[in-house]
Amino acid sequence: MAAPVMPEVKNRRAAFDYFLLDHYECGIQLVGSEVKSLRLGDASITEAFCTFIEGELFLRNMRIQPFEKAVHYAHEPIRDRKLLLHRTELRKLERKLKDQGITLVPVRVFFAPNGLAKVEIALAKGKKSYDKRDSLKEKDIKRDMDRDA
Repeated sequence: MAAPVMPEVKNRRAAFDYFLLDHYECGIQLVGSEVKSLRLGDASITEAFCTFIEGELFLRNMRIQPFEKAVHYAHEPIRDRKLLLHRTELRKLERKLKDQGITLVPVRVFFAPNGLAKVEIALAKGKKSYDKRDSLKEKDIKRDMDRDA
């Protein structure tokens, strides 16, 4: 019997709006009904961002739809969720965020092979409008080259 395919929630907008510099994989603290909804793929991270609160890293504005069968134990769709990283990595990220124009954005939410929910976050620097045009132009050129090949 084949293992079930776990859904992956991606933030495609992040690569368009930001230059993604460094990627980190971290755990996320969830309640039971949130995990069930994530396994169904009922989540969105397009508006989400990461922030430090009292030395701990939190994911804000991530939307996980309430699990329909967990009526009495339903969770809030949008709430702060704690991200789990080693203390050394947290300190390193906190130092890098002090730079001008650097932010932490979630890139994708996925399930590791051991069944735990993980979040891939990236240090990002915002793009200007002309950078976005360049990205679109490069994408079009790559698509044309792939089509010709």
